[in-house]
Amino acid sequence: MVRQQRRGRAIAMTPEEVDAFLAEERTCRAATVGKDGSPHVAPLWFVWDGTFVWLNSVVRSQRWTDLERDPRIAVVVDGGEEFGDLRGVEIRGTVRVVGDVPRGTDPDGALHGVELAFARKYTGKDEFVADGRHAWLRVTPESIASWDFRKFRRGN
Repeated sequence: MVRQQRRGRAIAMTPEEVDAFLAEERTCRAATVGKDGSPHVAPLWFVWDGTFVWLNSVVRSQRWTDLERDPRIAVVVDGGEEFGDLRGVEIRGTVRVVGDVPRGTDPDGALHGVELAFARKYTGKDEFVADGRHAWLRVTPESIASWDFRKFRRGN
């Protein structure tokens, strides 16, 4: 069950706007909690399937180490240059590893659709090529908050 946004509802995106925004934007920032409780934030590519955020993460990274210890994560995708054009989505949830670590070349039915979407989004091709350094993390949202400051101009 995803918690509904309580604040800023006047500028919140509709579910359809969230889907469209996450489909077009290319980079997210993923925040994890370090061993000492400090935050770690790093940019990476992602796929949104309408239910989950999928992250293709290097398995020898601070992010991976943090998430093995504590699966909580926050992911932010944002855009806009001027204040009145700012828009974005924050997803808080937990991660689960899906597939081989690192991702091998054997077909994996659980990842076929995600890998195809990832390849199309970032390479423009219908083929995902595993590099032996990355693996898949599936983020299950617990809360989704969004904002679109352009709605102020439209009088919403």
